[in-house]
Amino acid sequence: MSLKFWESVAKFDEVLKKFNKIHSLTNYKDIKPVALDSIEPIKFLGFEPRVCVDVGSGAGFPAIFLAMILRECEFHLYEPIAKKSSFLSYAALNLNLQNITVHSGKIENCDKIKADLITSRALMNTADLIKICQGFYDEETTFLLYKGSNAKFEIEELKCDKQIYCQNERNYVILKGVK
Repeated sequence: MSLKFWESVAKFDEVLKKFNKIHSLTNYKDIKPVALDSIEPIKFLGFEPRVCVDVGSGAGFPAIFLAMILRECEFHLYEPIAKKSSFLSYAALNLNLQNITVHSGKIENCDKIKADLITSRALMNTADLIKICQGFYDEETTFLLYKGSNAKFEIEELKCDKQIYCQNERNYVILKGVK
C-alpha cells in the first residue's frame, strides 16, 4: 500500500477517535488491521467497479478504505442510524473523498441506483441482504460480503456463482449472477 493510503488511514483514525469519544461508533483500538481487512478483496475482485453500494456502512468499514484506493469508483454508503451517517459524511469531507455519497436511511427505502459492486460487512444473513438490495443490482452486479465462520452455510442455497476467499477469521464472499 502507498504512503498516501496510510496517511489517509491515520487521518481517518483521528477523525474516528474524535467522534468515538462522543458517539461510541466502534471499539477498535488499532485501525490498521481493519483497513487491511477492508481492502484485501481488491486482490481477487477481478474488476474495477464504477458504482459501489455499501449496505449498513456503520463506521465506514469497508467502504471508506475501498474508496481511498478505488478513486474512480462512485461509492454510495447507506446507513440508517443518524449518528453513523453523520460521521460518514464528516469523515468523507475531512478525507477529501469526493467519490463518496452518504445516504441516511435504510437501503430498501431509498431511491434505486444500479451498482457494479455491492458490499456489506457482517450486517445480516446473505439471503436477507440480497432481498433488501432489490433494485440496486442486476445479473452483472457482484456482491462482496465480509463474513465470519457461517459464510458457507449462508450461501449454499443461493442460485448464483459463488466463491469464498478465506483469510484468518474472515470469509470474503463473492456472488455473481444473483437473480
